[in-house]
Amino acid sequence: MLNRTSFTAASVLAAMTLAACTSAPHATTPATPSSVSLQSHEWQLHKALNAQGTVDPQWQLPGTPQGPAPTVGLRFVDAQTVSVENLCNRMHGRYTLNGTNIQVERLASTLMACPNANLMALERKVGQWLPQARTWKIVGNPNAPVLELQFDNGARWQLTGSPTYETLYGGSKRIFLEVAPQQMACSHPLMPNAKCLQVREVTYDAQGIKQGHGAWEAFYGAIEGYTHQDGVRNVLRLKRYTRSPVPADASKYLYVLDMTVESERVR
Repeated sequence: MLNRTSFTAASVLAAMTLAACTSAPHATTPATPSSVSLQSHEWQLHKALNAQGTVDPQWQLPGTPQGPAPTVGLRFVDAQTVSVENLCNRMHGRYTLNGTNIQVERLASTLMACPNANLMALERKVGQWLPQARTWKIVGNPNAPVLELQFDNGARWQLTGSPTYETLYGGSKRIFLEVAPQQMACSHPLMPNAKCLQVREVTYDAQGIKQGHGAWEAFYGAIEGYTHQDGVRNVLRLKRYTRSPVPADASKYLYVLDMTVESERVR
């Protein structure tokens, strides 16, 4: 029996877009280090300060026995879109820059419910707070940049930056892989008696209609952002980056999850 996850027509159509990904233009100001921009890095909230300059703990969740708490992340997708990462839902909205001034419009959000009530509450606060940002600047060493956002009431966020995949590897190719519900035995010098994902490439036409698929094969390595569950079949939209130089004993490609297009549990 198949238990299918449904998607809106708009989501599926967006998922099927086959254009290759390219790096977005970078927004810069004279005060910004030349090698760092809003789009060149992903930003993780490191410290939140209130108007008096003392640490504001409302933006940090406590950790759990399962691991550290999620941290608010910002990704400036291009010169006009900002996305909030690492929380329950993915939020995004338009932003505009005028020198060191920034204006973020009201954020749109997916509508997934999370069992963690504290995480949901933090997400709501971020959605309400971010449109109140008024100024921005990037400070520090280009190898360890910090984005500072200041808000209407004088509060500040300090976010540490890490280079995006586009910054590290350049442009990417968009591909679709179907992942079988069960893993398969695979042979590899570094992974004796290992199990690998069983995948096949899926092709679509320009209208997003499935055209066919390749043969099943073992997938060595990992897909960044994807955790496989036995018994669940997925079709994944991936960004494939080419490493240069290629690390020893590693694939020349790096695969990063962009979106889950189809998902079904096989019982």
